[in-house]
Amino acid sequence: MTKPLPFGKIAKAWQADPDFQRDYDALAEEFELAAALIKARTEAGLTQDQLAARMGTTQSVIARMEGGKSRPSTTTLQKLAAATGTRLRVSFERNERPKRSAA
Repeated sequence: MTKPLPFGKIAKAWQADPDFQRDYDALAEEFELAAALIKARTEAGLTQDQLAARMGTTQSVIARMEGGKSRPSTTTLQKLAAATGTRLRVSFERNERPKRSAA
């Protein structure tokens, strides 16, 4: 039986892989949204069930949003903000790495 590799070692190998980095960067916004949803819920001291009840939806819908398996609408995000006592704010920021144009 082979010995499992430590996660840190695997993560370093992934980060050195340009294909992995490109794919990860493409999903960065989804990861950030999922993290923000989880943070709003947990800082409000709510379980997924409690948040779902406040929003008039089901726990599985909350789990899908937090897991990045759905793209919530602005209306849904506004309901989540109201249910967690937060304010929805959307911003556009410059990319850290500007895209190069084809010459």
